[in-house]
Amino acid sequence: MSDSAHASSPDAMPYHPAGAAGRFLIGGDLPVNRLGFGAMRLAGGQWSWGPPADENAARYVLQRAVDLGVTFIDTADAYGPNVVEDLIRTTLAPYPDDLVVATKGGQTRSGWDKWEPVGRPEYLRQCVAMSLQRLGVERIDLYQLHRIDEQVPLEDQIGALAEMQQAGWIRHIGLSEVGVDEITAAQAVAPITSVQNLYNLGNRMHEPVLEHCEQNGIAFIPWFPMAMGRLAKENSPLAGVAASRGATPAQVALAWLLRRSPVMIPIPGTSSVRHLEQNIAAAELDLSDQEFADIAAMVPDQHVASRS
Repeated sequence: MSDSAHASSPDAMPYHPAGAAGRFLIGGDLPVNRLGFGAMRLAGGQWSWGPPADENAARYVLQRAVDLGVTFIDTADAYGPNVVEDLIRTTLAPYPDDLVVATKGGQTRSGWDKWEPVGRPEYLRQCVAMSLQRLGVERIDLYQLHRIDEQVPLEDQIGALAEMQQAGWIRHIGLSEVGVDEITAAQAVAPITSVQNLYNLGNRMHEPVLEHCEQNGIAFIPWFPMAMGRLAKENSPLAGVAASRGATPAQVALAWLLRRSPVMIPIPGTSSVRHLEQNIAAAELDLSDQEFADIAAMVPDQHVASRS
């Protein structure tokens, strides 16, 4: 599934496999290809702390993602912190017309293993102002509350984002790691157009949230989308489909997510161009009904929340 066959001559049409996954309209008016790129791993270390180990390689990954048809890049001010947003601007600006760079705020970093939510309105306003500057844009197409701060009323946190939306700083508002009740409460203050929760083939505890997003036209952006562990072991349905299709287990896992729901926008992240190309090629892998069902059935019931 490499792209070498698609570039056999200088006159060949550009190869943009990410588009094979189809598109989703975030908020009903912001089109993105449904296989995106998560930029967290471009910062240093396992926990996204510090600058990239190889800045030129990180820039090449970003540029290659766009070349392959990625039109949705997810980042956050906490990545680095403040490193990846700068890297995206200096690598990709001026941005292609169809590229959406979504970012997140409201989570502070005081150390490599420290992630603390801060949702005070004045802090969120500072976060958005600084992200605008680092990304080099006048408006952020999708701004997501990285985590809800339990010490601050939710309506105050969403209210602050809504005020900045009305001021033209933010186009659409999203949430991260939330339940259905929190989405509903936030929707009472401002339209919520995306939810970014932990979700993958092996951990589907947020199935009720995904169902809610489907019912309400909300983009569902799974983070950590390719965790497979024992599911990829030899002789498993996942490995079997991968072998029969000439694909990798990771590609099959991504194809499963894309088939699972039309509101799903997986954002696999990597600092390797080779892995990036493999991930994006998953957009062209169309699972059969039987393959989809066999892979889904691999997960024990305790790892799949009942649907609401």
